This record gives sequence, C-alpha cells and structure tokens, in this order.
Amino acid sequence: IKKATGELEGVTYEEIRYEGYAPGGVAVMVDCLTDNRNRTVAEVRHAFSKHGGNLGTDGSVAYLFTKMGVLNFAPGAPEEAILEIALEAGADDVVAEEDGSIEVHSSPEAFSEVVAAMQAGGHEPANSEITMRASTEVELDVETGRKLLRLLDVLEDLDDTQEVYSNADIPDEAYED
Repeated sequence: IKKATGELEGVTYEEIRYEGYAPGGVAVMVDCLTDNRNRTVAEVRHAFSKHGGNLGTDGSVAYLFTKMGVLNFAPGAPEEAILEIALEAGADDVVAEEDGSIEVHSSPEAFSEVVAAMQAGGHEPANSEITMRASTEVELDVETGRKLLRLLDVLEDLDDTQEVYSNADIPDEAYED
C-alpha cells in the first residue's frame, strides 16, 4: 500500500504511452503509469502479440489522435441554448447527432470553462471528459471487432494501464456474445 501511495522512498512513477496496431489495422494507444517500465512494456507487448496485434514505435499512431474536451448531452437537450453558451465559453464545435443528442468539443485548455458555463446555464452534461479522439476511423466486421474487443479488455485490465484509445468503428453485433 505504501508503494502505491508513494510513501516509499526511491519509488518513482512515470507516464508512458505505448502505440501499436490491432487486428484489422486499428490504431491503439495505451497510456500507462508505472514504476517499472520493463514490466509494463512486456505486459503490453504480450497483450498485443497474443491478440493479433503488434506494438509500434513512438509516434506510429499518435498522429491519428487529437486531445480534446468532449461534453455529451442527452437527446432532447435544447440545441440552440447549448450552442450559444458553448461557443461563448470557448468551445470549438457543437455537433447535433442523429439520435437528438448533442456533443460539444473544446480544446483541453478551454474544457473547464465550457463545463462551468454549461452548468451555470442550467445544462448539465450527461458525460464530460478530456480524451483522445481519432481523426479517422477503421470500420471493422463483426469477427475482427470481437478480436479487437478482447485485446482492448486485456489492455484495460493491466495494472499499470490508465487509458486505452483506438480508432475502431466496431459494429454493435460484435458486443453480443
């Protein structure tokens, strides 16, 4: 417990990003926080190779992703009011989805201001986060989607993993067992 909370001397944690390709040519980024770089890279490499992917070099897939703030509003939220507040608070874009939900995009720097402005205006987002969003998506078939989901589950279950990002467009049927 002391090691995990940083109370032990001589233990330093570092943030590391691993990049690679999964089945179907899907780009995957894994953000880790570790005190043992060698153990972590071995675990991540093993997960990729066991599930049909391969670990890449630094920068091999990162260029496909953009760090951004995302706020999601449930279907039926007032689009005009959200648009006005979001743009006034510094948001980059407001997207109305086919199902009636609304997504607000911002830079990571403006994210807190946009969330605060939305809440002050009486519009609580259903979800809000700073994430890595892919600039292009790879459309997968059901079988490849299932393989990718298994890989992503294994990567997310590693002790040092903080976040896992991919540029996959997984069909809904792949989530069904």
